[in-house]
Amino acid sequence: MFGEIVKKLRKSYGLSQVELAKHLNVTKQAVSNWENNNILPSIDMLIRISDFFSVSCDFLLEKDDRNYIQVDGLTLEQIAHVQQIINDIRT
Repeated sequence: MFGEIVKKLRKSYGLSQVELAKHLNVTKQAVSNWENNNILPSIDMLIRISDFFSVSCDFLLEKDDRNYIQVDGLTLEQIAHVQQIINDIRT
């Protein structure tokens, strides 16, 4: 469910609910409500959450399980280095 995914992502980033709320400019209560599946965020907030965690909205909504890394502004050489690091971590 959406709340479980947000909670796992938040914890994987080592953030408290308060810290995530500050990054997204919302209250701790909003984050708590999402994580407990009491409410869903607005579409605009869903996009902000997906951007913050570098996942797609489809990932947050359990429609797709792919993650992505924002590489805008990097050279092709830098992107190749990032890809190599990812490959090294996988092995």
